[in-house]
Amino acid sequence: MLKQDATGLDALNARVREDLEYLNYPPANWVPVKSDAAGNRAADVTIIGAGMCGLVAAFALYNAGISNVRILDRNPAGREGPWMTYGRMETLRSPKQLVGPAYGMASLTFRAWFTAQFGRAEWDALFRIPRPMWMDYLRWYRDVLNLPVENDVDVTRIRPQEDGLFELEVAGGAKPAIMTRKVVLAMGREGLGRPTIPAFMSSLPRHAWSHSSDMIDFASLAGKRVIVVGVGASAVDNAAEALEHGAKEVRLLARRKSMPTINKLMGIGSYGVTAGFAEISPEWRWRIMDYSFKQQTPAPHNSTLRVSRHDNAFFHFDCAIETVAIEGDELLVRTVNGREFRTDHIILGTGFTVDTFSRRELEPYAQEISTWADHYTPPADEANADLARFPWLNRDFSFTAKAPGRAPWLKDIHCFNYGATLSIGKVSGDIPAISEGGQWLAQGIAAGLFIEDIDVHWRNLLAYEKPELDGSEWTDADAPSDGPDEARRTYAGGRNGK
Repeated sequence: MLKQDATGLDALNARVREDLEYLNYPPANWVPVKSDAAGNRAADVTIIGAGMCGLVAAFALYNAGISNVRILDRNPAGREGPWMTYGRMETLRSPKQLVGPAYGMASLTFRAWFTAQFGRAEWDALFRIPRPMWMDYLRWYRDVLNLPVENDVDVTRIRPQEDGLFELEVAGGAKPAIMTRKVVLAMGREGLGRPTIPAFMSSLPRHAWSHSSDMIDFASLAGKRVIVVGVGASAVDNAAEALEHGAKEVRLLARRKSMPTINKLMGIGSYGVTAGFAEISPEWRWRIMDYSFKQQTPAPHNSTLRVSRHDNAFFHFDCAIETVAIEGDELLVRTVNGREFRTDHIILGTGFTVDTFSRRELEPYAQEISTWADHYTPPADEANADLARFPWLNRDFSFTAKAPGRAPWLKDIHCFNYGATLSIGKVSGDIPAISEGGQWLAQGIAAGLFIEDIDVHWRNLLAYEKPELDGSEWTDADAPSDGPDEARRTYAGGRNGK
Protein backbone atom coordinates (compact mmCIF):
# COMPACT_ATOMS: atom_id res chain seq x y z
CA MET A 1 0.00 0.00 0.00
CA LEU A 2 1.51 3.30 -1.08
CA LYS A 3 1.78 6.05 1.51
CA GLN A 4 0.36 9.26 0.09
CA ASP A 5 1.66 12.77 0.78
CA ALA A 6 -1.23 15.18 0.26
CA THR A 7 1.00 18.22 0.66
CA GLY A 8 3.04 17.08 -2.33
CA LEU A 9 -0.04 17.16 -4.54
CA ASP A 10 -0.91 20.64 -3.27
CA ALA A 11 2.54 21.79 -4.30
CA LEU A 12 2.16 20.21 -7.72
CA ASN A 13 -1.21 21.91 -8.21
CA ALA A 14 0.45 25.24 -7.48
CA ARG A 15 3.21 24.40 -9.93
CA VAL A 16 0.71 23.58 -12.68
CA ARG A 17 -1.11 26.87 -12.12
CA GLU A 18 2.18 28.76 -12.28
CA ASP A 19 3.25 26.93 -15.45
CA LEU A 20 -0.06 27.78 -17.08
CA GLU A 21 0.32 31.42 -16.06
CA TYR A 22 3.82 31.55 -17.57
CA LEU A 23 2.41 30.05 -20.77
CA ASN A 24 -0.30 32.75 -20.86
CA TYR A 25 -3.03 30.14 -20.54
CA PRO A 26 -5.76 30.50 -21.42
CA PRO A 27 -5.39 33.03 -24.23
CA ALA A 28 -8.32 35.29 -25.01
CA ASN A 29 -11.15 33.77 -26.99
CA TRP A 30 -11.05 35.07 -30.57
CA VAL A 31 -14.02 33.26 -32.14
CA PRO A 32 -17.02 35.49 -32.96
CA VAL A 33 -20.27 34.66 -31.20
CA LYS A 34 -22.81 32.71 -33.21
CA SER A 35 -26.42 32.28 -32.11
CA ASP A 36 -29.26 30.05 -33.22
CA ALA A 37 -32.57 31.27 -34.66
CA ALA A 38 -33.94 31.83 -31.15
CA GLY A 39 -31.02 34.05 -30.20
CA ASN A 40 -29.32 31.48 -27.95
CA ARG A 41 -25.55 31.43 -28.11
CA ALA A 42 -24.22 28.25 -29.68
CA ALA A 43 -21.07 26.51 -28.53
CA ASP A 44 -18.19 26.79 -30.96
CA VAL A 45 -17.15 23.20 -30.30
CA THR A 46 -18.87 20.39 -28.42
CA ILE A 47 -16.81 17.37 -27.44
CA ILE A 48 -18.69 14.11 -26.98
CA GLY A 49 -16.72 11.99 -24.55
CA ALA A 50 -14.67 13.11 -21.54
CA GLY A 51 -12.19 10.29 -21.29
CA MET A 52 -8.53 10.87 -22.11
CA CYS A 53 -9.22 11.87 -25.74
CA GLY A 54 -11.94 14.33 -24.79
CA LEU A 55 -9.90 15.97 -22.04
CA VAL A 56 -6.87 16.43 -24.26
CA ALA A 57 -9.05 17.79 -27.06
CA ALA A 58 -10.57 20.34 -24.68
CA PHE A 59 -7.20 21.44 -23.29
CA ALA A 60 -5.83 21.81 -26.82
CA LEU A 61 -8.78 23.96 -27.86
CA TYR A 62 -8.40 26.21 -24.82
CA ASN A 63 -4.71 26.58 -25.68
CA ALA A 64 -5.76 27.69 -29.16
CA GLY A 65 -7.97 30.47 -27.80
CA ILE A 66 -11.21 28.57 -28.37
CA SER A 67 -12.95 28.62 -25.00
CA ASN A 68 -16.64 28.43 -25.92
CA VAL A 69 -16.47 24.65 -25.59
CA ARG A 70 -18.82 22.09 -24.07
CA ILE A 71 -17.59 18.66 -22.94
CA LEU A 72 -20.27 16.00 -22.59
CA ASP A 73 -20.05 12.47 -21.23
CA ARG A 74 -22.78 9.90 -20.74
CA ASN A 75 -21.16 8.43 -17.62
CA PRO A 76 -21.15 9.74 -14.04
CA ALA A 77 -18.18 11.84 -12.95
CA GLY A 78 -15.08 9.73 -12.42
CA ARG A 79 -16.22 6.89 -14.68
CA GLU A 80 -15.45 8.38 -18.07
CA GLY A 81 -13.66 6.11 -20.51
CA PRO A 82 -13.03 2.37 -20.08
CA TRP A 83 -10.80 2.46 -17.02
CA MET A 84 -13.47 1.90 -14.36
CA THR A 85 -16.10 0.25 -16.57
CA TYR A 86 -15.03 -2.53 -18.93
CA GLY A 87 -11.26 -2.05 -18.63
CA ARG A 88 -10.06 -5.08 -16.65
CA MET A 89 -6.29 -5.09 -17.03
CA GLU A 90 -4.21 -4.85 -13.85
CA THR A 91 -1.82 -2.34 -15.40
CA LEU A 92 -1.60 -0.27 -18.54
CA ARG A 93 0.37 -1.66 -21.45
CA SER A 94 2.13 1.66 -22.08
CA PRO A 95 5.46 2.26 -20.29
CA LYS A 96 5.06 4.44 -17.19
CA GLN A 97 7.35 7.21 -18.47
CA LEU A 98 5.27 8.15 -21.53
CA VAL A 99 4.08 11.75 -21.26
CA GLY A 100 0.65 10.98 -22.77
CA PRO A 101 -1.86 13.83 -22.34
CA ALA A 102 0.60 16.27 -20.72
CA TYR A 103 0.63 18.47 -23.85
CA GLY A 104 4.27 19.43 -23.41
CA MET A 105 4.00 20.35 -19.71
CA ALA A 106 6.24 18.37 -17.36
CA SER A 107 4.01 19.27 -14.42
CA LEU A 108 1.01 17.58 -16.11
CA THR A 109 2.66 14.19 -16.63
CA PHE A 110 1.64 11.07 -14.77
CA ARG A 111 5.18 10.93 -13.39
CA ALA A 112 4.84 14.39 -11.83
CA TRP A 113 1.46 13.45 -10.32
CA PHE A 114 2.74 10.14 -8.96
CA THR A 115 6.05 11.42 -7.61
CA ALA A 116 4.45 14.41 -5.91
CA GLN A 117 2.37 12.03 -3.79
CA PHE A 118 4.51 8.93 -3.38
CA GLY A 119 8.12 9.99 -3.93
CA ARG A 120 11.00 9.11 -6.23
CA ALA A 121 11.76 5.72 -4.67
CA GLU A 122 8.23 4.48 -5.29
CA TRP A 123 8.41 5.77 -8.86
CA ASP A 124 11.61 3.83 -9.46
CA ALA A 125 9.99 0.71 -8.01
CA LEU A 126 6.79 1.06 -10.09
CA PHE A 127 6.58 -1.52 -12.89
CA ARG A 128 3.63 -0.18 -14.85
CA ILE A 129 0.71 2.09 -14.09
CA PRO A 130 -2.17 0.34 -12.29
CA ARG A 131 -5.40 0.86 -14.21
CA PRO A 132 -7.41 2.47 -11.35
CA MET A 133 -4.48 4.79 -10.67
CA TRP A 134 -4.54 5.99 -14.27
CA MET A 135 -8.18 6.95 -13.76
CA ASP A 136 -7.21 8.81 -10.60
CA TYR A 137 -4.62 10.71 -12.63
CA LEU A 138 -7.17 11.63 -15.33
CA ARG A 139 -9.58 12.87 -12.64
CA TRP A 140 -6.79 15.09 -11.30
CA TYR A 141 -5.94 16.25 -14.85
CA ARG A 142 -9.54 17.31 -15.37
CA ASP A 143 -9.72 19.09 -12.01
CA VAL A 144 -6.37 20.89 -12.08
CA LEU A 145 -7.11 22.23 -15.57
CA ASN A 146 -10.66 23.14 -14.53
CA LEU A 147 -12.17 21.47 -17.59
CA PRO A 148 -15.97 21.90 -17.42
CA VAL A 149 -17.23 18.38 -18.10
CA GLU A 150 -20.99 17.84 -18.12
CA ASN A 151 -21.67 14.29 -16.94
CA ASP A 152 -24.72 12.06 -17.40
CA VAL A 153 -25.39 13.60 -20.82
CA ASP A 154 -25.92 10.90 -23.45
CA VAL A 155 -25.97 12.33 -26.99
CA THR A 156 -28.15 10.16 -29.20
CA ARG A 157 -28.24 12.18 -32.43
CA ILE A 158 -26.27 14.93 -34.14
CA ARG A 159 -28.71 16.86 -36.30
CA PRO A 160 -27.42 19.36 -38.89
CA GLN A 161 -29.47 22.57 -39.12
CA GLU A 162 -30.05 24.93 -42.02
CA ASP A 163 -28.21 27.75 -40.25
CA GLY A 164 -24.97 25.78 -40.19
CA LEU A 165 -25.28 24.66 -36.58
CA PHE A 166 -25.84 21.22 -35.13
CA GLU A 167 -28.57 20.36 -32.66
CA LEU A 168 -27.53 17.59 -30.31
CA GLU A 169 -30.34 15.29 -29.23
CA VAL A 170 -29.85 13.99 -25.71
CA ALA A 171 -31.40 10.91 -24.11
CA GLY A 172 -34.25 12.07 -21.90
CA GLY A 173 -34.36 15.44 -23.59
CA ALA A 174 -32.52 18.63 -22.76
CA LYS A 175 -33.80 22.18 -22.57
CA PRO A 176 -32.65 24.38 -24.06
CA ALA A 177 -31.34 22.23 -26.90
CA ILE A 178 -27.59 21.87 -27.19
CA MET A 179 -26.52 23.88 -30.24
CA THR A 180 -22.98 23.88 -31.57
CA ARG A 181 -20.92 24.81 -34.61
CA LYS A 182 -18.53 21.87 -34.54
CA VAL A 183 -18.61 18.41 -32.97
CA VAL A 184 -15.68 16.29 -31.80
CA LEU A 185 -16.38 12.56 -31.40
CA ALA A 186 -13.97 11.58 -28.62
CA MET A 187 -15.39 8.23 -27.57
CA GLY A 188 -12.19 6.19 -27.61
CA ARG A 189 -11.87 2.65 -28.93
CA GLU A 190 -15.61 2.19 -29.46
CA GLY A 191 -16.15 5.73 -30.65
CA LEU A 192 -16.89 4.93 -34.26
CA GLY A 193 -18.17 1.42 -34.21
CA ARG A 194 -19.68 -1.42 -32.28
CA PRO A 195 -18.62 -4.53 -30.38
CA THR A 196 -17.58 -7.34 -32.70
CA ILE A 197 -20.13 -10.15 -32.36
CA PRO A 198 -19.32 -13.25 -34.47
CA ALA A 199 -22.12 -14.76 -36.55
CA PHE A 200 -21.99 -18.05 -34.62
CA MET A 201 -23.47 -16.23 -31.60
CA SER A 202 -26.59 -15.03 -33.41
CA SER A 203 -28.96 -17.76 -32.20
CA LEU A 204 -27.98 -17.61 -28.53
CA PRO A 205 -30.00 -15.78 -25.84
CA ARG A 206 -28.19 -12.77 -24.44
CA HIS A 207 -27.85 -14.23 -20.94
CA ALA A 208 -25.71 -17.06 -22.31
CA TRP A 209 -22.84 -14.82 -23.35
CA SER A 210 -21.09 -11.51 -22.70
CA HIS A 211 -18.85 -9.22 -24.68
CA SER A 212 -15.73 -7.88 -23.02
CA SER A 213 -17.23 -4.37 -23.18
CA ASP A 214 -20.24 -5.42 -21.10
CA MET A 215 -20.57 -4.79 -17.38
CA ILE A 216 -20.09 -8.47 -16.52
CA ASP A 217 -21.11 -9.86 -13.13
CA PHE A 218 -18.04 -12.01 -12.64
CA ALA A 219 -19.17 -13.14 -9.20
CA SER A 220 -22.03 -14.98 -10.90
CA LEU A 221 -19.46 -17.09 -12.77
CA ALA A 222 -18.03 -18.64 -9.59
CA GLY A 223 -18.07 -22.43 -9.88
CA LYS A 224 -18.96 -22.31 -13.59
CA ARG A 225 -17.17 -23.26 -16.77
CA VAL A 226 -16.30 -20.29 -18.97
CA ILE A 227 -15.06 -20.11 -22.54
CA VAL A 228 -13.34 -16.91 -23.66
CA VAL A 229 -13.14 -16.36 -27.42
CA GLY A 230 -9.79 -14.88 -28.41
CA VAL A 231 -6.33 -14.46 -26.91
CA GLY A 232 -5.82 -10.70 -27.32
CA ALA A 233 -5.57 -8.27 -24.44
CA SER A 234 -9.29 -7.99 -23.70
CA ALA A 235 -9.77 -11.77 -23.89
CA VAL A 236 -6.90 -12.43 -21.50
CA ASP A 237 -8.01 -9.75 -19.03
CA ASN A 238 -11.55 -11.09 -18.91
CA ALA A 239 -10.32 -14.65 -18.51
CA ALA A 240 -8.24 -13.51 -15.54
CA GLU A 241 -11.23 -11.79 -13.95
CA ALA A 242 -13.34 -14.95 -14.27
CA LEU A 243 -10.57 -17.06 -12.74
CA GLU A 244 -10.04 -14.64 -9.87
CA HIS A 245 -13.78 -14.69 -9.13
CA GLY A 246 -13.78 -18.45 -8.72
CA ALA A 247 -14.69 -19.86 -12.14
CA LYS A 248 -14.43 -23.67 -12.19
CA GLU A 249 -12.40 -23.53 -15.39
CA VAL A 250 -11.64 -21.03 -18.11
CA ARG A 251 -10.71 -22.05 -21.65
CA LEU A 252 -9.44 -19.52 -24.16
CA LEU A 253 -10.17 -20.51 -27.78
CA ALA A 254 -8.09 -18.91 -30.54
CA ARG A 255 -8.36 -19.26 -34.30
CA ARG A 256 -4.60 -18.92 -34.65
CA LYS A 257 -2.33 -21.93 -34.60
CA SER A 258 -0.03 -20.28 -32.07
CA MET A 259 0.03 -17.40 -29.58
CA PRO A 260 0.91 -13.97 -31.03
CA THR A 261 4.11 -12.88 -29.30
CA ILE A 262 5.43 -9.77 -31.11
CA ASN A 263 3.91 -6.28 -31.08
CA LYS A 264 4.91 -5.49 -34.64
CA LEU A 265 4.22 -1.74 -34.62
CA MET A 266 6.83 -1.35 -31.91
CA GLY A 267 9.36 -2.10 -34.65
CA ILE A 268 8.84 1.33 -36.22
CA GLY A 269 7.69 3.26 -33.17
CA SER A 270 9.07 6.81 -33.33
CA TYR A 271 8.06 10.42 -33.67
CA GLY A 272 8.64 9.94 -37.38
CA VAL A 273 5.69 7.55 -37.56
CA THR A 274 3.53 9.95 -35.56
CA ALA A 275 4.40 12.96 -37.71
CA GLY A 276 4.61 11.24 -41.06
CA PHE A 277 1.91 8.59 -41.14
CA ALA A 278 -0.85 10.89 -42.40
CA GLU A 279 1.50 12.21 -45.11
CA ILE A 280 2.46 8.91 -46.71
CA SER A 281 0.44 7.47 -49.58
CA PRO A 282 -2.80 5.55 -49.01
CA GLU A 283 -0.98 2.47 -50.27
CA TRP A 284 1.60 2.68 -47.49
CA ARG A 285 -0.91 3.51 -44.78
CA TRP A 286 -3.04 0.53 -45.77
CA ARG A 287 -0.04 -1.80 -46.06
CA ILE A 288 1.30 -0.92 -42.63
CA MET A 289 -2.05 -1.23 -40.86
CA ASP A 290 -3.10 -4.37 -42.73
CA TYR A 291 0.13 -6.09 -41.76
CA SER A 292 -0.18 -4.95 -38.15
CA PHE A 293 -3.81 -6.08 -37.86
CA LYS A 294 -3.16 -9.48 -39.39
CA GLN A 295 -0.16 -10.10 -37.17
CA GLN A 296 -2.29 -9.16 -34.13
CA THR A 297 -0.95 -7.34 -31.10
CA PRO A 298 -0.23 -9.84 -28.33
CA ALA A 299 -1.63 -9.50 -24.84
CA PRO A 300 0.86 -7.98 -22.39
CA HIS A 301 3.31 -10.29 -20.65
CA ASN A 302 2.00 -9.69 -17.15
CA SER A 303 -1.63 -10.01 -18.26
CA THR A 304 -0.95 -13.41 -19.82
CA LEU A 305 0.84 -14.61 -16.68
CA ARG A 306 -2.17 -13.47 -14.68
CA VAL A 307 -4.16 -16.18 -16.47
CA SER A 308 -1.60 -18.97 -16.83
CA ARG A 309 -0.74 -19.01 -13.13
CA HIS A 310 -4.12 -20.69 -12.55
CA ASP A 311 -4.18 -24.47 -12.88
CA ASN A 312 -7.73 -24.34 -14.20
CA ALA A 313 -6.86 -22.05 -17.13
CA PHE A 314 -6.40 -23.58 -20.59
CA PHE A 315 -5.22 -22.06 -23.87
CA HIS A 316 -6.48 -23.79 -27.03
CA PHE A 317 -5.18 -22.85 -30.48
CA ASP A 318 -6.40 -23.65 -34.01
CA CYS A 319 -9.93 -23.58 -32.60
CA ALA A 320 -11.94 -21.39 -34.95
CA ILE A 321 -15.55 -21.75 -33.82
CA GLU A 322 -18.11 -23.05 -36.30
CA THR A 323 -21.27 -23.30 -34.19
CA VAL A 324 -22.54 -22.74 -30.68
CA ALA A 325 -25.75 -24.40 -29.53
CA ILE A 326 -27.70 -24.85 -26.32
CA GLU A 327 -27.95 -28.40 -25.06
CA GLY A 328 -29.89 -28.64 -21.82
CA ASP A 329 -28.26 -26.38 -19.26
CA GLU A 330 -24.98 -25.97 -21.11
CA LEU A 331 -23.53 -24.58 -24.30
CA LEU A 332 -21.94 -26.86 -26.89
CA VAL A 333 -19.15 -25.24 -28.88
CA ARG A 334 -17.99 -26.96 -32.09
CA THR A 335 -14.85 -25.82 -33.93
CA VAL A 336 -14.12 -25.91 -37.63
CA ASN A 337 -11.65 -28.75 -37.14
CA GLY A 338 -14.16 -30.91 -35.27
CA ARG A 339 -13.37 -30.28 -31.62
CA GLU A 340 -16.12 -29.88 -29.05
CA PHE A 341 -16.21 -27.92 -25.79
CA ARG A 342 -19.00 -27.67 -23.25
CA THR A 343 -19.41 -24.59 -21.09
CA ASP A 344 -21.79 -22.57 -18.97
CA HIS A 345 -20.98 -19.10 -20.29
CA ILE A 346 -19.10 -17.51 -23.18
CA ILE A 347 -17.18 -14.23 -23.05
CA LEU A 348 -16.27 -12.65 -26.38
CA GLY A 349 -12.85 -11.03 -26.32
CA THR A 350 -13.33 -10.02 -29.92
CA GLY A 351 -12.87 -6.26 -29.62
CA PHE A 352 -14.62 -3.61 -31.68
CA THR A 353 -15.48 -3.18 -35.34
CA VAL A 354 -15.11 0.26 -36.85
CA ASP A 355 -18.46 0.82 -38.54
CA THR A 356 -19.51 4.40 -39.16
CA PHE A 357 -22.90 3.28 -40.42
CA SER A 358 -23.81 1.69 -37.09
CA ARG A 359 -23.52 4.86 -35.00
CA ARG A 360 -26.86 6.15 -33.75
CA GLU A 361 -25.45 9.66 -33.38
CA LEU A 362 -24.92 9.93 -37.15
CA GLU A 363 -28.26 8.66 -38.37
CA PRO A 364 -29.81 9.18 -40.85
CA TYR A 365 -26.87 10.51 -42.90
CA ALA A 366 -24.20 7.95 -41.95
CA GLN A 367 -24.35 6.49 -45.46
CA GLU A 368 -23.12 9.83 -46.78
CA ILE A 369 -19.78 9.42 -44.95
CA SER A 370 -16.87 8.36 -47.13
CA THR A 371 -14.86 5.29 -46.12
CA TRP A 372 -11.59 3.83 -47.30
CA ALA A 373 -13.57 1.40 -49.45
CA ASP A 374 -14.68 4.41 -51.50
CA HIS A 375 -11.13 5.57 -52.18
CA TYR A 376 -8.71 2.68 -52.21
CA THR A 377 -8.68 -0.85 -53.58
CA PRO A 378 -5.77 -2.84 -52.14
CA PRO A 379 -3.94 -5.71 -53.84
CA ALA A 380 -5.68 -9.06 -53.41
CA ASP A 381 -3.19 -10.24 -50.78
CA GLU A 382 -3.92 -7.12 -48.69
CA ALA A 383 -7.72 -7.33 -48.82
CA ASN A 384 -9.13 -6.39 -45.43
CA ALA A 385 -12.85 -5.81 -44.94
CA ASP A 386 -12.28 -4.34 -41.47
CA LEU A 387 -9.92 -1.65 -42.75
CA ALA A 388 -12.24 -0.87 -45.65
CA ARG A 389 -14.88 0.35 -43.18
CA PHE A 390 -12.60 2.98 -41.61
CA PRO A 391 -13.65 6.56 -42.47
CA TRP A 392 -11.64 8.50 -45.02
CA LEU A 393 -10.77 11.62 -43.01
CA ASN A 394 -9.33 15.03 -43.69
CA ARG A 395 -6.12 16.05 -41.92
CA ASP A 396 -8.18 17.81 -39.19
CA PHE A 397 -9.98 14.52 -38.36
CA SER A 398 -13.16 15.66 -40.12
CA PHE A 399 -15.36 13.38 -42.17
CA THR A 400 -15.57 13.59 -45.95
CA ALA A 401 -18.65 13.00 -48.10
CA LYS A 402 -19.04 10.16 -50.58
CA ALA A 403 -20.50 12.56 -53.14
CA PRO A 404 -18.85 15.98 -53.54
CA GLY A 405 -21.24 18.77 -52.69
CA ARG A 406 -23.52 16.62 -50.57
CA ALA A 407 -23.66 16.61 -46.77
CA PRO A 408 -21.40 19.68 -46.44
CA TRP A 409 -21.81 19.63 -42.67
CA LEU A 410 -19.57 16.55 -42.42
CA LYS A 411 -16.52 18.81 -42.44
CA ASP A 412 -17.64 20.08 -39.04
CA ILE A 413 -17.75 16.64 -37.37
CA HIS A 414 -14.30 15.52 -36.23
CA CYS A 415 -13.49 11.88 -35.57
CA PHE A 416 -11.01 12.13 -32.70
CA ASN A 417 -11.11 8.46 -31.74
CA TYR A 418 -9.83 5.06 -32.84
CA GLY A 419 -11.63 5.44 -36.16
CA ALA A 420 -8.97 7.94 -37.27
CA THR A 421 -6.18 5.35 -37.13
CA LEU A 422 -5.99 4.47 -40.82
CA SER A 423 -6.23 8.05 -42.10
CA ILE A 424 -4.08 9.89 -39.56
CA GLY A 425 -2.34 7.30 -37.37
CA LYS A 426 -2.49 6.25 -33.74
CA VAL A 427 -2.84 9.76 -32.34
CA SER A 428 -6.43 9.77 -31.09
CA GLY A 429 -6.88 6.77 -28.86
CA ASP A 430 -3.65 5.44 -27.43
CA ILE A 431 -1.52 7.16 -24.81
CA PRO A 432 1.83 7.70 -26.61
CA ALA A 433 0.86 10.38 -29.17
CA ILE A 434 -2.42 11.72 -27.79
CA SER A 435 -1.00 15.22 -27.20
CA GLU A 436 0.19 15.49 -30.81
CA GLY A 437 -3.24 14.42 -31.97
CA GLY A 438 -4.90 17.02 -29.74
CA GLN A 439 -2.68 19.74 -31.14
CA TRP A 440 -3.49 18.80 -34.75
CA LEU A 441 -7.19 18.69 -33.94
CA ALA A 442 -7.13 22.16 -32.36
CA GLN A 443 -5.14 23.62 -35.25
CA GLY A 444 -7.59 22.20 -37.76
CA ILE A 445 -10.66 23.41 -35.90
CA ALA A 446 -9.11 26.86 -35.38
CA ALA A 447 -8.37 27.14 -39.09
CA GLY A 448 -11.90 26.07 -39.98
CA LEU A 449 -13.52 28.55 -37.62
CA PHE A 450 -11.32 31.38 -38.87
CA ILE A 451 -12.10 30.63 -42.51
CA GLU A 452 -15.83 30.35 -41.85
CA ASP A 453 -15.79 33.75 -40.13
CA ILE A 454 -13.42 35.49 -42.54
CA ASP A 455 -15.96 38.25 -43.29
CA VAL A 456 -16.26 39.04 -39.58
CA HIS A 457 -12.51 39.10 -39.15
CA TRP A 458 -12.18 41.38 -42.19
CA ARG A 459 -14.68 43.83 -40.74
CA ASN A 460 -12.84 43.72 -37.42
CA LEU A 461 -9.60 44.46 -39.25
CA LEU A 462 -11.11 47.49 -40.98
CA ALA A 463 -12.74 48.77 -37.79
CA TYR A 464 -9.65 48.39 -35.59
CA GLU A 465 -8.37 51.81 -34.53
CA LYS A 466 -6.53 51.37 -31.26
CA PRO A 467 -3.40 53.54 -31.68
CA GLU A 468 0.03 52.15 -30.93
CA LEU A 469 1.58 55.61 -31.06
CA ASP A 470 0.07 58.85 -29.75
CA GLY A 471 2.10 61.36 -31.82
CA SER A 472 4.57 62.34 -29.12
CA GLU A 473 7.17 59.83 -30.24
CA TRP A 474 8.48 61.75 -33.33
CA THR A 475 8.54 65.07 -35.19
CA ASP A 476 7.96 65.52 -38.90
CA ALA A 477 11.01 67.42 -40.11
CA ASP A 478 9.10 68.80 -43.09
CA ALA A 479 5.99 69.91 -41.26
CA PRO A 480 5.20 73.69 -41.43
CA SER A 481 6.05 75.64 -38.30
CA ASP A 482 4.89 79.00 -36.90
CA GLY A 483 8.31 79.68 -35.39
CA PRO A 484 11.67 80.61 -36.97
CA ASP A 485 13.10 78.05 -39.38
CA GLU A 486 16.27 77.67 -37.33
CA ALA A 487 14.33 76.95 -34.17
CA ARG A 488 12.23 74.39 -36.00
CA ARG A 489 15.33 72.68 -37.45
CA THR A 490 17.08 72.62 -34.08
CA TYR A 491 14.00 71.14 -32.41
CA ALA A 492 13.42 68.57 -35.15
CA GLY A 493 17.09 67.60 -35.27
CA GLY A 494 17.21 67.16 -31.53
CA ARG A 495 14.13 64.96 -31.44
CA ASN A 496 15.24 62.84 -34.38
CA GLY A 497 18.92 62.59 -33.53
CA LYS A 498 20.14 64.53 -36.55
